[in-house]
Amino acid sequence: MHEEANNSSGSQCGVVVVKQSPAATESLPELVRASGGAASFAWEEFIYGRLRNLGTRRAYRHAIERFLAWCDQRGVELVRIAPAHVGRYLDGLSLAPATKKLHLSALRHFFDELVVRHVMILNPAASVRGERLQVVEGKTPEITVQQARRLLASIDTSHVVGLRDRAIIAVMIYTAARVGAVARLRRGDFFDTGDQHCLRFTEKGTKHREIPVRHDLRGYILDYLAAGGLEFSDKPTPLFRTTVRRTKMLTLNGMTAGDMARMVKRRLRDADLPSHLSPHSFRVATITDLLSHGLPLEDVQLLAGHADPRTTRLYYAQTAEICSG
Repeated sequence: MHEEANNSSGSQCGVVVVKQSPAATESLPELVRASGGAASFAWEEFIYGRLRNLGTRRAYRHAIERFLAWCDQRGVELVRIAPAHVGRYLDGLSLAPATKKLHLSALRHFFDELVVRHVMILNPAASVRGERLQVVEGKTPEITVQQARRLLASIDTSHVVGLRDRAIIAVMIYTAARVGAVARLRRGDFFDTGDQHCLRFTEKGTKHREIPVRHDLRGYILDYLAAGGLEFSDKPTPLFRTTVRRTKMLTLNGMTAGDMARMVKRRLRDADLPSHLSPHSFRVATITDLLSHGLPLEDVQLLAGHADPRTTRLYYAQTAEICSG
């Protein structure tokens, strides 16, 4: 009714109100706006067309806007930006080397777009070298097998919230999935192939991978679905849902990665386990455990969803330390 009243009021006044898209209402960086239509088009094409991953879009946009604001404060026009400006800007950042590499990557891709759209002749960030960054081993603390068992056993499963939390943590332990991929699970991503159940994860870059579900994990998920009345819910709906405050009643909304991370912290605290552990600790534990048992690197890489085997090899240092201990 409220929507109909608005439409009626608009027609009486002879005014049609058109809602603008987020891209149209968000302000452009001043240097981009001042450089004309081609620059504005290139900005929106890059931010909303090229960057389809929301996390990457947020990080790249922040990095680019920060650099452009730095240039604007110094009176440097967009088309006058040179490699020296990029280099001096990076030198002045008090950020970790990995974060500086992210900023440089964002600038390189953005200026590539400006070159393609004939806003600039050359990419000023292309010749700027990033800081050398060599990772010897992962920094994420690993949860032990005993601690993982203790955590699962500590959860009160007399209600749907406990069953949900146990299922989420078990998924991360047994599949080595990233918390973001677990948060993206839909009801249809847990399915029966006839002889076993599987989980279909959507990883970074919209890559999909299916992982067979072991019998105890299958039981955890089915118990949660039965308690929440979700056995026959629509396939596109979220698998793991939020609750209405402390009522232990599920909503229609899916838990975010942040929700799951906070839940894990609460469960760790309730189980009197170290507070520095995180959802990624389960992933580290699973990968190092598989490597320590002699599983081929290629198989572990496939399970972990690593695009580059060098990433999987980073866990060998922790595996060697565990075996030697």
